Amino acid sequence: MIQKTYYPSEGSIEKRWYLVDAEGKTLGRVASRIASILRGKHKPIYTPGMDTGDFVVVVNAEKIRVTGKKLSDKVYYSHSGYPGGLKAITLEKLLAQKPEEAIRKAVWGMLPKGRLGRRMYKKLKVYSGPVHPHSAQKPEKIDL
Repeated sequence: MIQKTYYPSEGSIEKRWYLVDAEGKTLGRVASRIASILRGKHKPIYTPGMDTGDFVVVVNAEKIRVTGKKLSDKVYYSHSGYPGGLKAITLEKLLAQKPEEAIRKAVWGMLPKGRLGRRMYKKLKVYSGPVHPHSAQKPEKIDL
């Protein structure tokens, strides 16, 4: 008897919406759980080479916490590509200016790089306050 591996088709994958309240939660722990949901690892049909994940809406990104001295010691770098174009910003400044960007950067680092990872990343919606425009999708609230 020949065993065949199940490979889901694009149309058979059901995409659901989840709502995550980041208030008082630790950045890395929330980000790893979100990345797992975006990849679809919580589903029995998970396939590494396919986008089987769900949509995630994160609210209250401004109220995320970090442990230790990460606020002052963690630095995010970006480069424009020009000589002398290196920019650096600490986590403390990033949370003050664009709090949703801290969660986005943490989740992006946990997703696969390439076309598949970019597709998964587009299903992440992050908002700094408690209000979001995705109530029509009826996101299911999950506690991480």
